[in-house]
Amino acid sequence: LFCLLLIPLSCCHPQAQKQIEKSVVQKINVSSFQRILDTAKLKGAILIYDLKKSQYHSNDFNWTSTAKLPASTFKIPNSIIALETGIIERDSTLFKWDGTSRAMSQWERDLTFREAFHLSCVPCYQEVARAVGVEKMITFLKTLSYGSISVDEATIDIFWLQGKSSINQMQQIDFLKRFYLSELLISKRTEDIMKKLMIIEEKDGYKLSGKTGWSIQNDINNGWFVGYIEKESNTYFFATNVEPLETFNMDNFPSIRKEVTYSALEQMKIID
Repeated sequence: LFCLLLIPLSCCHPQAQKQIEKSVVQKINVSSFQRILDTAKLKGAILIYDLKKSQYHSNDFNWTSTAKLPASTFKIPNSIIALETGIIERDSTLFKWDGTSRAMSQWERDLTFREAFHLSCVPCYQEVARAVGVEKMITFLKTLSYGSISVDEATIDIFWLQGKSSINQMQQIDFLKRFYLSELLISKRTEDIMKKLMIIEEKDGYKLSGKTGWSIQNDINNGWFVGYIEKESNTYFFATNVEPLETFNMDNFPSIRKEVTYSALEQMKIID
């Protein structure tokens, strides 16, 4: 089942017609995505966007429009801002560990910018956010048009993990699409560094880039996996947002966000 918005184009000015063509989008309900989540003992939604066909595929479009804390998916815009402001020079820039205890042992060492991104090092990105400061952070986020972010002096190093900041799955894909298509107002150098930084895996036939995220607020665990897959003939964007059911084993939460997304991508024959 799907809903298709069709608008007559014949009487439009050429420029207006182009805008209308962009707005013709299909939303296709995919019941098999729900079965993937049910089997995994999760609630939430998997959202996949086919760039060539302008098609959104999901099991729950209400969930995809419901805003959540961005959690560590915010490391994508945070990294962009760090590079644009010169706080971070390149992907090999080093975060020096001060020897204090951290929540994860893998963060307790010196980390390059690339390592900090892929290990989702919260203290490293808190350092970045404090260096950016509230004023510049707000200015850049408006320019990037990223979600609905609430940040002040008291929350500058925690606003993506706690509080009122939010973004939904449709907005995540919109942001990633604008980034991928070079539509963000950022330098080509920053874009090139980020596109290399975000690569998770490269296999015959496709390249997958993205970022996970995990927040806990009001005792609710919420998990993200967002990104895109480049294939020879097309690009597909994805944004998965899930929460565990009572019977879910939380030991599996770090990996399950990717696993259910990969299952959906396999069902759509985007990956093998």
